[in-house]
Amino acid sequence: MFHKEGHKIIFTTFIIIVASFLLIDNFIETIWIQNTLWFILLGVFILILQFFRNPKRKTVLNDSQVVSPVDGKVVVIEEVFEKEYFKDKRLQVSVFMSPINVHVTRHPISGNVLFSKYHPGKYLVAWHPKASEENERTTVVVENDTFGKVLYRQIAGALAKRIVNYAKTNDQVIQGNDSGFIKFGSRVDLFLPLNTKIKVKLNQKVRGGESIIAEIND
Repeated sequence: MFHKEGHKIIFTTFIIIVASFLLIDNFIETIWIQNTLWFILLGVFILILQFFRNPKRKTVLNDSQVVSPVDGKVVVIEEVFEKEYFKDKRLQVSVFMSPINVHVTRHPISGNVLFSKYHPGKYLVAWHPKASEENERTTVVVENDTFGKVLYRQIAGALAKRIVNYAKTNDQVIQGNDSGFIKFGSRVDLFLPLNTKIKVKLNQKVRGGESIIAEIND
């Protein structure tokens, strides 16, 4: 199953590769060169298919927990001052996605979308300290009665040239459902209340829609 954001790219790539196969077959007579070029083209197509895959995830709905919005590795867990929406201190958890990770973004909690904004910007590498404030990005805030407000931010990386965000203000969203896509390498930051109990560790690998990032600290 492939994400809808990849359908056009997959189809276009398929047409180009088929045409390239025919050209190679007609104009290159050396067998080992033919085989090498075919292998490279096939490898490129497989990488494109892998990038846009959209596997089903079994999200256990729980309003007292925050699930990972994306697949990847936890690269930041720290207390920070969130400047854009909360304008106060929050716990930040950041997940970095390599080009081989699934790049679907999922809602970390169920609730009402209070805020959704796109910011054009730079394309610094996703792990750069200033990427959260200077790169192309979207900011979304979702609130439910149990957990409160959670902000998540899609951040473009050096390769990512387009962020897709489906969340709109006043939408009612469901935890684990598709909320967007980031094309070719990126990162997502979560900003959580200070009384949140973090359930992941640095360098831990997480799965979007399934891995528990945090829960209410009673």
